[in-house]
Amino acid sequence: MTERGETLSIGAAAPDLPPPAQARLRARLRKAGDVALFALGAGLLAWAIYAGAQAMGYNWQWSRVPRGFYRVVEGELIWGPLARGLVVTLQITLAAIPLALAIGLATALLRLSRSFAGHALATFYLEIVRNTPLLVQMYLFYFVLAPILGIDRFWTGVLCLAVFEASFISEIIRGGVLAVPRGQWEGAAALGLRPAQLWRKVVLPQAAPLMAPPMTSAVVNLIKNSAIVSTIAVFDLANEARNMIADTFLSFEIWLVVAAVYLCLTIPLSAVAGWLERRSNRNRRAAAPG
Repeated sequence: MTERGETLSIGAAAPDLPPPAQARLRARLRKAGDVALFALGAGLLAWAIYAGAQAMGYNWQWSRVPRGFYRVVEGELIWGPLARGLVVTLQITLAAIPLALAIGLATALLRLSRSFAGHALATFYLEIVRNTPLLVQMYLFYFVLAPILGIDRFWTGVLCLAVFEASFISEIIRGGVLAVPRGQWEGAAALGLRPAQLWRKVVLPQAAPLMAPPMTSAVVNLIKNSAIVSTIAVFDLANEARNMIADTFLSFEIWLVVAAVYLCLTIPLSAVAGWLERRSNRNRRAAAPG
C-alpha cells in the first residue's frame, strides 16, 4: 500500500516515469522475457538430445563431420557429399521458384476470372493438391507422370514441388488482389484505363506489398519441402546425409548439422518476411485516414 491507499502491482513500471519511458521499459522487459524463454527452450532441447545420446551409449565424433563438406588431399580441395547435396538443394529451389510462381499466377487468374470452366479447373487443382500428402504426390509424379513426359528425377522433383507450392502461392496472389479496395477498380474503370494498365498501375502496386511477406514464407516452405526429393533418389542434402550416416554411423552429428544448414537457409528469409510484414503494416497505418 502507498500512502494514498493505492496498491502497486508487482512488476509495474515506476509511477514517476513518463508514459513513453514506461512503454519503453515494458518493451525491454517483454523482450528480455522472450530471450529468457528462448534460451530456456534451447537449453532443454540440447539437454534432451544429450541425455538421449548418453542413454544409448552414443559416442560423439564431431571431428569427422567436416569431411562431409570438404577434404584437402595433397593440397587439392575436394568437396564432400554434404556440400554437393547442398548445391543440388539450391538448384532444385531456384528452378522450382519461378515455375511455382507461374503456375500460382495462372491458377489465381483462373480463380478470379468469370469463366466457369476456368474457375472449376483451378478449384479442382487446389483441392486435389492441398488435400493430399506431398509424399504421395511425389511418387505419382515419379512413377506416373515422369515416364509420360520423359523427364529425369531432378525435374520430376522440381515439377512436383512447384505444383505443390503453387497451390499456396495462388491463394496468396488471389488474397492480395482481393484486398485492393473495390473503389480503386471502379475509379480506374471510370478513368478509362485498359485492363493491362489497370493491373500495372493500380492493382499490382497496392497488392504487391501485401503479397510479399507470405510469398517469402512460401519460398521458405519450398526450401524445407525440397528434402522430399530424396525419396526418388535425387542426391540432395537430405539424401547425401542419409548416405553419409550409412557409411559413418554419425546419426546425431549429421542430422544436427543438416538441420543447422537448413536453418541457415530459411532463417534469413523468415527475417525478411517479418520485416516486409512490419513495413506493410506501417504503410497501411500511415495511409489510413485520420
